[in-house]
Amino acid sequence: MRLLLVLAALLMLSSSSRAQDRPVLLKRAPGAEVAEARCAACHSLDYIVMNSPFLDRQQWQAEVAKMIDVFGAPIDEPDAKAIVDYLTRNYGVEAPR
Repeated sequence: MRLLLVLAALLMLSSSSRAQDRPVLLKRAPGAEVAEARCAACHSLDYIVMNSPFLDRQQWQAEVAKMIDVFGAPIDEPDAKAIVDYLTRNYGVEAPR
């Protein structure tokens, strides 16, 4: 009986956590597709949304450079520029909320 209660509790917990898992949808704007494809290849898009209140253009540029130089993200220069432009316009400290 005790095992049955534990299993029922675990089942309830796992189903409630799955209900909260929703994919992060970035703002639709030029560059969104590139950012989604390149950034989500290595990490959750949550990082973009979580960091957005703090980063300006220079800081977004440093973050993208870090992903390329330190973590080896396969992002070419045109895509890196598109990502920085997109993040700055849509998720930078001065972007409309």
